[in-house]
Amino acid sequence: MTGFPGVRPRRLRSSAAIRKLVSETTLEPRQLILPMFVREDATEPIPISSMPGVYQHTRDTARKAVAEAAQLGLGGVMLFGVPTEKDETGSGGIDPDGILNVAIRDAVSEVGDELLVMGDLCLDEFTSHGHCGVLDAQGRVDNDATLKLYAEMGIAQAAAGAHVVGPSGMMDGQVGVVRSALDAAGYIDTVILAYSVKYASAFFGPFREAVGSSLQGDRKTYQQDPGNAHEALREVDLDIAEGADIVMVKPALAYLDIIRQVRDHVDVPVAAYNISGEYAMVEAAAANGWIDRERAILETLTSIRRAGADTILTYWAAEAVDLLGRR
Repeated sequence: MTGFPGVRPRRLRSSAAIRKLVSETTLEPRQLILPMFVREDATEPIPISSMPGVYQHTRDTARKAVAEAAQLGLGGVMLFGVPTEKDETGSGGIDPDGILNVAIRDAVSEVGDELLVMGDLCLDEFTSHGHCGVLDAQGRVDNDATLKLYAEMGIAQAAAGAHVVGPSGMMDGQVGVVRSALDAAGYIDTVILAYSVKYASAFFGPFREAVGSSLQGDRKTYQQDPGNAHEALREVDLDIAEGADIVMVKPALAYLDIIRQVRDHVDVPVAAYNISGEYAMVEAAAANGWIDRERAILETLTSIRRAGADTILTYWAAEAVDLLGRR
């Protein structure tokens, strides 16, 4: 070896073909899950102002979006219900004829087993106070009373045909209670995607509009402190011990280090949720001409995969398939 430089890493960047050959991180349609909002009694899709390009679906447009997701080869859809009426206990989430369970049935009837149909298992969209559980006499979220409702909600979603249920309320013991209820009801093959690591984040803001949240106060007594990392691993360990099949970190971008720690710590699949505020930031910057939107979308999703997520929930899922095809 003579002269300098003797080592030239740029050789492996010299063409699109060589870059593709040595790429360390894959991003494929099967790794993407599309979150969807289905609004009760909607007659046409309703735009979500803080999330350009995302809508509250009607039942009919939701069916079409689910069918498209299957055709695109996505990994699944995660359904959220937006009810017209709410109450203190979130009974609409358990009602077999509530909008979420109806949407699950619609989706399964549309695609069968060609696409994983997932249901968000939480009461916040259905409670009049907007919290993820029922309240006690002092106005605090009652963990154990909430667990009983989660068990019923899990059975209702499985009965509607959900392949996967996603307990997301961050109640202690939620995975174990849901797993026991599902098994006792005969739904032993229903998968639990546990929202194991969910931080009390400012980036949830646009999601509150998407589900018509009635939240009063905040969720800091049950969602995690953004400064805590060791706690995340403890939560993951507890959920796996209780029967979680897949664990999730939410949000994603501000917690890429947590995704990596979780991926290195566990031997089950790891999901990450590229949440509404992360989506909105990119869309707002692109709308102002500050960044290249399409490149930013793929770079964002690739960073989450590189951090260790096996699966990503993202509002860009369908569009990303097109972008990947043109890359």
